[in-house]
Amino acid sequence: MREYERKQLLERVERDGATVGRSLPESVEVQGEEIDLRQFVFEIKRRETIPPGEQDRVDRAKRNLRRERRQRLEQIEENRVSFDEGEELVEGIVGIDRALNALEQLRPVDLEAETQRQEAADQQRWVRFLRKALGREDSDSHGSRGSRGPM
Repeated sequence: MREYERKQLLERVERDGATVGRSLPESVEVQGEEIDLRQFVFEIKRRETIPPGEQDRVDRAKRNLRRERRQRLEQIEENRVSFDEGEELVEGIVGIDRALNALEQLRPVDLEAETQRQEAADQQRWVRFLRKALGREDSDSHGSRGSRGPM
């Protein structure tokens, strides 16, 4: 591969917004093992948060993806591949970057905050139930005195 071609490939990888509009690859080979990347990312991402039991799995996947990205990039940097092979590596790197971006946006579940939210929601449901059971709708509980007559 010529030097200008190598630089062109490296620029495509490092370009801001390289992943914009790109879809996740269906699968990617990481450390010699085929990973169903799209399925894994969508499975985790649909939850919006990472459950405690899945945190290790997501962290391991991110480490492996970063390692694979680095190895592919080194092949281009060290000019160990043809231009056509380099283009395939670039596409793979951009797909890995897309997956890493999706996984980085996820946040672990804060168990304490989640517990507090659930307790607050339970308390609100209980208060609404009691108001309804006692015949006091929300409009009556806002201090309207119209039904009491003159004082």
